[in-house]
Amino acid sequence: MTVPTPYPIAPDLDFTAADAPAGVARPLVLVLPGGGYVHHADHEGAPVAAWLSGLGINALTLRYPVAPERHPAAVVRAREVLAAVRAGTLGLGDGVDRSRVGALGFSAGGHLAAELSNAPLAPADGSADVSADVRVDLAVLAYPVISMVHEPHTGSLESLLGPASAPDARRALSQELRVDASTPPTFVWHTAEDVVVPVSHSLRYSGALADHGVPFALHVFEHGAHGAGLGGGGGALEQWTALCAAWLRERGWALT
Repeated sequence: MTVPTPYPIAPDLDFTAADAPAGVARPLVLVLPGGGYVHHADHEGAPVAAWLSGLGINALTLRYPVAPERHPAAVVRAREVLAAVRAGTLGLGDGVDRSRVGALGFSAGGHLAAELSNAPLAPADGSADVSADVRVDLAVLAYPVISMVHEPHTGSLESLLGPASAPDARRALSQELRVDASTPPTFVWHTAEDVVVPVSHSLRYSGALADHGVPFALHVFEHGAHGAGLGGGGGALEQWTALCAAWLRERGWALT
């Protein structure tokens, strides 16, 4: 298979077109690499976009703002990109189905993907957010950072809010507390022995999805370190991409 070439459309955005028949509009997934809101893990960017392309899904890899920038810089930029995709103003062409836009995030990128799934916080200064009503239509969360109050990932928490954040600010960014009935269908996976971001993050988020009647799939693999990406050489967790592809096919997003 020919590996697709990412096409830069902005300093922080690379577009990878779906491997699909010409003239057919295909869904798009926003790829959000992890990195503790400090950097962007390369293996969770372009290789993931190439995998999605092979499924017949367009991919847009976003290198969102990280430290020293604080919250809400990352989610504001991500919502701007999402709104631009919806509006068709990024010049992505007719091969993108703007009615089907999802997000796939790893670790800290999973936290950002969950933010794009849930209702936005009101701006602290009371100003209107033009993208406030924009959510993704589907989400894939890989070993995500979710909670800032229960077994938080200290690195992500301090990168977003600083070292002495208030309890209310931490609760506001805890995505298990942001889920509602409008949160989109979500695929979640984690490993039980993850010592960086505990599996409780995925369990709590999945519990919130269940409580609100949101369709979801949850896969917890017994073994595997944090940051496995596509899972190559990782034993049983290599199955996550096949499981996710099947889930995407069931929802009419993937071709293969």
